[in-house]
Amino acid sequence: MRPPIDSGTVLITGASSGIGRELARQLARRARTLVLVARREERLEVLRDELLEHNPTLGVMVERCDLSHPDEVDSLLDSLHRHLVRVDVLVNSAGLGDYSLYEQESWARIHQMVQVNVTAPLLLTHRLLRRMVERKRGGILNISSGGARTFVPGLAVYAATKHFLDGFTESLRLELMGTGVVVTQVAPGPVDTEFSEVAGTQERVGKAPAWMRISAAQCAREALEGFDRAQPLVHPGMAYRWMMRLSALMPRGVLRAEGLPAARQLRYGTSLLEPAHPDTGQRVLLAGGPEGA
Repeated sequence: MRPPIDSGTVLITGASSGIGRELARQLARRARTLVLVARREERLEVLRDELLEHNPTLGVMVERCDLSHPDEVDSLLDSLHRHLVRVDVLVNSAGLGDYSLYEQESWARIHQMVQVNVTAPLLLTHRLLRRMVERKRGGILNISSGGARTFVPGLAVYAATKHFLDGFTESLRLELMGTGVVVTQVAPGPVDTEFSEVAGTQERVGKAPAWMRISAAQCAREALEGFDRAQPLVHPGMAYRWMMRLSALMPRGVLRAEGLPAARQLRYGTSLLEPAHPDTGQRVLLAGGPEGA
C-alpha cells in the first residue's frame, strides 16, 4: 500500500526552508496540488514561483500560519474547507528547538516549542484524518528526529517533544492498520540546512563528522522513498541509520553515560554559561527539526 501522493493534494508544514522545502520540491513532480504552510509568507511565495516554473500544471496554495498559535491552525483548516480542498497526504515537517539549560529557558519559548512540535501536528492530524479514513486512502508523514530515541542534554524540551511524536506516530500507525491510511515517521540525524549555520549549532553542540551529515535534499528523498514503501520508521543516511540501529540495542544506562559529557560541558563549561542576550536569550534552531513555522 502506497500513500496517495501521485495526483493527490499534499499539505506540508514548515515548507519555507530546510527539509520541508526540499519535500515540496520533490513532491511537486508527483502531486496534483501542494498546500505550502509556514510563518514566513514571502519565502513561500518564492518557493511557489519556483515550483510553478518547473511544474506549470501544478496547483500551489500558499497559507501563512504561525503553528505556535492553535487559532491560526484552525483558521488554516477553515480556509481549506472554504476552498473545497481535500487533503490526501499531511506532512508535519515544522519544528522548533533551543539549545539551553532547562532552567535558563524562558517559559514562553518552551510553550512555543510544545505548540509547534506537539500541538500543531496533533490538531492537523485530528482535523484531517477522519476524512482519510472515510475515503479509505490517505497518508501521514511525520518528520521527527533521532532525538526521539535517545537523550539530549541541552535540548530537553526538544527531545521530549520528539519522544512524544515517536509514541504518537507508532501508536497511530497501529490504529490505522487496514484503513488505507499510511503512517510513516522520519527521524533524521545531522542534516545540512541554513539553520545550523546561522544559529551556530556546530560550535555549541559539536559539529557532526562529515560522513554522518546529509543534505536536506537527500533527507527528503529517502523520507519519500520510505513513505512510498509504507515503512514505519525512516532514518535517512546510511551511516546514521546503522548508528541508530546499534543504539537501539544499547541499555538505557549506556545511553545516559553517552550524554553525560555533553551535559557536564553545558553545565560547567565557561563558554556555555555566559549570560544570554537580555532580549533574545539563547536561541538555536535545529537542523534536524526544520523551523519554517
